[in-house]
Amino acid sequence: QREVANRRKNFLHLVSTALIKNHDLVVAEELRSKNLLRNHALAMSIADVGWRTLLGMLAYKADLYKCQFVTVNPRNTTQTCHDCGFVMGTESTQKLPLADRQWTCPRCGAYHIRDHNAAQNILAKGLTALVKQ
Repeated sequence: QREVANRRKNFLHLVSTALIKNHDLVVAEELRSKNLLRNHALAMSIADVGWRTLLGMLAYKADLYKCQFVTVNPRNTTQTCHDCGFVMGTESTQKLPLADRQWTCPRCGAYHIRDHNAAQNILAKGLTALVKQ
């Protein structure tokens, strides 16, 4: 168990250092691991990742390397159209289930790959948070 824990910690150090050293700004969702663990199908995988540990490493390494690190609220990052701002689950539409990895915005017709769209929304929220500081 110690060897597995050390490997995981080493991996998280490598990833966090690479992200911070190679970028001027890193934005991440402030995911609540406790809420994610409610999904029994994904609970073991989520617990193994060490998301909270990674966020902590990113935060202290950002200070160390003079990089900006911002966390944002994850609300609707995968459900919001990056192009027009339409939120699925409003205006008589249904929220996207986790299994839907691609979707088309009913308002503007933009085609989205869910993770790419979410990444754009997370970055936009991070940039907005920086402007407000």
